[in-house]
Amino acid sequence: MQHIDFELRGEFIPLDALLKATGLADNGGAAKALVAAGKVQVDGQQELRKTAKLRPGQVVAVAGARVRILPPGSGPAVEAKAE
Repeated sequence: MQHIDFELRGEFIPLDALLKATGLADNGGAAKALVAAGKVQVDGQQELRKTAKLRPGQVVAVAGARVRILPPGSGPAVEAKAE
């Protein structure tokens, strides 16, 4: 499973924007389709809101990857680790 740490630049990031920013979706349409198809989990629960606001401490799981949301100033913007 791929693990990605994503550092926020502001207070939150919309779910579809996170999927694009981390490369888990090729574009906004693909990100929204993943969410609409029920393939995305936030903190272990299925998330169907395409623009759900994600904040530090939350974990997003999709397609064999986990993204941990970090607060601003905590490290690199996107760091991927393969296991």
